[in-house]
Amino acid sequence: MGILQLFKEIAFVKLRILKYKSVSSCQQVSGQPKLFHPLQLNGKGKIAFGENVQIGVVNAPHYYSHYSYFEARDSNSEICIGNHVRINNNCSIEALSKITIEDHVLLGVNCAILDNDGHNLASDLRDNGPVASSEIHIQKNVFIGDHVTILKGVTIGENSVIGNHSVVTKSIPANVIAAGNPAKVIKEL
Repeated sequence: MGILQLFKEIAFVKLRILKYKSVSSCQQVSGQPKLFHPLQLNGKGKIAFGENVQIGVVNAPHYYSHYSYFEARDSNSEICIGNHVRINNNCSIEALSKITIEDHVLLGVNCAILDNDGHNLASDLRDNGPVASSEIHIQKNVFIGDHVTILKGVTIGENSVIGNHSVVTKSIPANVIAAGNPAKVIKEL
């Protein structure tokens, strides 16, 4: 490794990883993901990592410029990530209830997984009203492409593939390719 590469690794990666660890607020984290990219863990709930979970990909967009953000917002919120999961750069996972990602799942660059609406949808309740939430379950061996958004209440079946730039608003069965906005099954595997 040359001096320039070593400088980039320390200045743009290692120090940023330490920075986002230091600003993380989640106190209930179990497991140790392999960090190749900064990760911020926030919220009052639980975030659990299985074995051999990788956050970040060196040869992918946003490696030097972004970070990933996981939030288990309330004390009963959970994010459960299985074994051998690979999460690319600049991904956000935000749980108000529960998000489960099973073993051997691949998530592309810039994915967002949100089990809630973020705010109440009624205009007079947006600032302080109750927020709708429903669990998300991503089953084993799922491949989620780049720039995919997965919304509340969705289950993605085993071995399925979600195409780039899709918005998943309804559950997707096992062993299919789904894509689009909203995502629809386009091919069986």
